[in-house]
Amino acid sequence: MNQSDKSFTGSIPELYDNYLVPLIFEAYANDLADRAAAPAPKTVLETAAGTGVVTRALAPRLASGARYTVTDLNQPMLDHAAIKQGGDNRITWSQADALDLPFNDASFDAVVCQFAVMFFPDRVAGYAEALRVLKPGGSFIFNVWDHIEANEFAHVVTEAAASIFPDDPPRFLARTPHGYHDLDLIRDELGKAGFSQIVITTLEETSSAPSPRHVAVAYCQGTPLRNEIENRDASLLGQVTDRAAEAIAARFGDGPVAGKIRAHIVAAASTSSFP
Repeated sequence: MNQSDKSFTGSIPELYDNYLVPLIFEAYANDLADRAAAPAPKTVLETAAGTGVVTRALAPRLASGARYTVTDLNQPMLDHAAIKQGGDNRITWSQADALDLPFNDASFDAVVCQFAVMFFPDRVAGYAEALRVLKPGGSFIFNVWDHIEANEFAHVVTEAAASIFPDDPPRFLARTPHGYHDLDLIRDELGKAGFSQIVITTLEETSSAPSPRHVAVAYCQGTPLRNEIENRDASLLGQVTDRAAEAIAARFGDGPVAGKIRAHIVAAASTSSFP
């Protein structure tokens, strides 16, 4: 993973939240929130919360006396999430590294993490930290994208960007968000971290947008793909976005568009208790 893969700065958080969240993240956030809330946890930790799409879905599902700690390594994303969430005295916002959590052992009933473990520089260490802060019987619930070909918009945008930079194609989407889909590898790394009970469910959804350009802006300007494009030639960001919009329109039509998305939802625990 390139260092720029983890850089959600500048205008990316706002574009991410306004364009990409409704495009691909909301349905899976609701699914994750349902799973996390099902056993009525009293203490919840969210790692790598981003702009707070899971926070906004999960908080209303938790009991009035629950304690919800929301963390992210990237302070601009966390600030954006807190502003979007509004006042909630159950929630504590804290900048924290998922690989080095500043919490005591056995502090939480559940740890949740949406589409972020792919960015961990050491996933086994991140999983071990989740296990360390879980109470006995607690659950670690997270999701990851399936391979890029199973996620149509991301695949089309990646191919469009490659057509602008054929000698050095930007591969952020394929490399990182969609680069951790091997279920055997996921189970193996969770096992190395100490988890003994693992259940993985594959969930396919439909991604919808009001226009092809919405999709193009979401991916080209609301993710670190933008960093890759600008590192090659910042003056071509608009051209890549236009090319991606044209490619989406050519495949899915000029009006409102819909494409297939697919992800894996993982529940891991040191016991047999699952949501």
